[in-house]
Amino acid sequence: MDASFTASVFLGMSVDGFIARLDGDIGWLDGSGELPTEGPEAPTPDDGEGGDFGFTEFVDGIDAVVMGRSTYAFIKPFADWPYQGKPVHVLSTTLEPDADSRITVHRSLDEAVAALSAAGYRTVYVDGGRTVHDFLAAGLVGELTLSRVPVLIGTGHTPFGPFPADIPLEHVRTRTFRGGMVQSTWRVKR
Repeated sequence: MDASFTASVFLGMSVDGFIARLDGDIGWLDGSGELPTEGPEAPTPDDGEGGDFGFTEFVDGIDAVVMGRSTYAFIKPFADWPYQGKPVHVLSTTLEPDADSRITVHRSLDEAVAALSAAGYRTVYVDGGRTVHDFLAAGLVGELTLSRVPVLIGTGHTPFGPFPADIPLEHVRTRTFRGGMVQSTWRVKR
């Protein structure tokens, strides 16, 4: 599958590779177990130095966002829409096309990739476990930034799993943050 854009991933995860518990809980991400999972306030990451682990800088550098329905359902209730000014595309077979004026709904990965390419986007942020997995499996991801939170949760949702072939990576950089988070960026080797 060809795309005219570069897909990038920016995920927080446990040291054992999970992005959420099986019930969708992500409270462990900030170490307190208290991140809101619904309501008016979006989780606000804090790296302990007044920053957000580079997330704002990352989002400033992308043209559009693509995510799955579960990720959209998680962020939909927040009063502060985290992607102001960025087109958001959602992969879903059940959401109605006019479900939310802030998003564009696509029924398949192929449809989403075609629309993102046709729109002329250069850099697309891929978010959500299943969507990240599908973009990786299709060979569409160019870069991954994985932020490992110092906790083992034992089981949960992961963007990884069986792929059609190995996906070789090249290390770009690693940063550490107060509190023990280790953030590594990897370029997908073609």
